[in-house]
Amino acid sequence: MAGPDSTGKEKKHRQEPFDGSLLLVVLILVVFGLVVLYSTSAWNGQVKFADRAYYLKKQFFATSLGLAAMYAVSEVDYHRWEKLAVPGYLLSLLLSTAVLFFGDEYNGSKRWLSLGPLSFQPSEFAKLAVIVLLASVISRRVRKMTSLRQMFLVMLLVLPVIGLVGTNNLSTAIIIMGIAVILVFVASPKYLQFIAMGGLGAGFLAVFLSVESYRLERLAIWRNPEAYEKGYQTLQGLYAIGSGGLFGVGFGNSMQKLGFVPEAQNDMIFSIVCEEFGLVGAVLLMFLFLLLVWRLFLIAVHVPDLLGSLIAAGIMGHILIQVILNIAVVTNTIPNTGITLPFVSYGGTSVLFLLSEMGLALNVSRSVRQEP
Repeated sequence: MAGPDSTGKEKKHRQEPFDGSLLLVVLILVVFGLVVLYSTSAWNGQVKFADRAYYLKKQFFATSLGLAAMYAVSEVDYHRWEKLAVPGYLLSLLLSTAVLFFGDEYNGSKRWLSLGPLSFQPSEFAKLAVIVLLASVISRRVRKMTSLRQMFLVMLLVLPVIGLVGTNNLSTAIIIMGIAVILVFVASPKYLQFIAMGGLGAGFLAVFLSVESYRLERLAIWRNPEAYEKGYQTLQGLYAIGSGGLFGVGFGNSMQKLGFVPEAQNDMIFSIVCEEFGLVGAVLLMFLFLLLVWRLFLIAVHVPDLLGSLIAAGIMGHILIQVILNIAVVTNTIPNTGITLPFVSYGGTSVLFLLSEMGLALNVSRSVRQEP
């Protein structure tokens, strides 16, 4: 019960059930994603599976599971998940290792594990596991986070999963590293130490780039996509963006999705959004993501305990990094890394764990207290 304030009156607080604005933005993105996915994937579905709604059906099934998971997670006190932080992280290491030996390979990448008729990407689970683990560890060591040694030890915790995931999925490894850096940055009052951490991260990425020649090739393709056969996807994506103009060619009227942009429903779906809805539609979509990040930021700032603040900040960092990287790849601002656009790109595992993260954020928002 709240004690009296300085005026001698009892100070009352009203605990919100959840952040309704966050939920609304998430639901809008989910619906928009399904609509755009159908438009983008209908041609591929008809050609490959004789079913225009093939990709939509699979995504709708995963989204339904994700919404159920979001509701379930939002009803569980986020402090309880702290007890599963270490087991969850160890499980992510086990699953990421299993991918190296038993993983299924699609389009030259071994990222999936199959369980009967179902397949999933353990790297998506690893993102959530890292957020919960680091939020738990840092909240317990926050007084020690002023030293470079402690910051290095915290980063060292996630290097194993970054290494395992980065073997076949460099983009997700970069996201996980980015999440870790953001959480350490939030907890540490010092800034100069991040220069050393940035150098360490750059060195780590340099090693990954040099291990496989195809990663260095991507840098060359990025600089001059016209000179390489593998630059075809990038060029077609840019054509789609350019042909959209200010208001787009209209919903469902994209020409580039008709086989010109390979697997348009995946990493390059933002280019089709630009083509069909134009610059205005692309800006509105980015605005929705900014609203989502803003609501997560407000939760992180106003939640009363550090654990909840770090969880919200980690989820915010995940969304922000992934959106920026995807749009940067599609516009050829950075080399192609094969990263999806949250809630919009095709990917059952991705939407399932993204919605689970939103459920966790919603539960954290229940602890935000506001004056009546």
